[in-house]
Amino acid sequence: MSFPFAKYSKTYYIFSGLLVLASIFGLVRFGLKFGIDFTGGSLLEMNFESRPENSVIQEKLSKLNLGDIVIQPIGDKAVILRTKAIDDNMHKEIITNLSEISKVEEVRFETIGPSIGKELRQKALLLIGVSLLLTLIYITVAFLKISRPLSSFQYGVISIVTLCFDILIPLGVFSVLGKFYNVQFTIPIVAALLTVLGYTMNDKIVVFDRVRENLMKNRGENFYDLVNRSLNEILIRSITTGSCTIFVLLSIFFFGGDTLKYFALALILGILIGTYSSLFVASPLLVSWVGWKNRRLTKTLKVG
Repeated sequence: MSFPFAKYSKTYYIFSGLLVLASIFGLVRFGLKFGIDFTGGSLLEMNFESRPENSVIQEKLSKLNLGDIVIQPIGDKAVILRTKAIDDNMHKEIITNLSEISKVEEVRFETIGPSIGKELRQKALLLIGVSLLLTLIYITVAFLKISRPLSSFQYGVISIVTLCFDILIPLGVFSVLGKFYNVQFTIPIVAALLTVLGYTMNDKIVVFDRVRENLMKNRGENFYDLVNRSLNEILIRSITTGSCTIFVLLSIFFFGGDTLKYFALALILGILIGTYSSLFVASPLLVSWVGWKNRRLTKTLKVG
């Protein structure tokens, strides 16, 4: 028994549209809480003999006028502090104050200037833009043998639209997490999103490649039925691959420590959304585009 994917395309579009609107609302309303990688600031990692509660650390440092302090526990004894850019004197004063609570061993201290943070933001956007462009070129070239009922370029356009969807939804989630849970958007999360682009691009190519194979084998078959059959043929493969990857990432999320927690979360969100968009957005868009072309052609012939 096969599942009629294209039959419920309107439902997928409505659900996907709601996700997009929610993500855009989150990004516009809350924005992303950029870490010091992007905004500039200082990072101080320390090991405590007996780590105090975050509230105790916050209270102890409140008199130093450090602005918004992000306190991130690591393991059983370590803590990472993220603050505005500080000099060596303030750095030593922090250590001195915290030593009054418990014995402290400094692990690392680094400062990133605002100009470097701005440059990193620009480079992150550039990397994502270049990745999308290369994806469009690759799919256009790889599917050159297909000229009906859509051109290879149109397959590429649909891939770019769905890849943007795959990135936008996790960004929306991180905007909400930043607002309500103080989760910072950092370079590792950008690396995770770029990894998601590669993963989901491969997933979409697998789907489109099966459509291409069936088009070449069954030239007279209705495109609607052909896409449905193609999706049912790769359904188990897509779900199994995505599930196995997510199981590993869930282990990292829960047991890999705070350093890798949100890197893993970005990958989990991206793979979930990417698998969904490959099956329930990209392929139905193929059918919808063909239907739109046919209706436009019919209307043109009637007018002529």
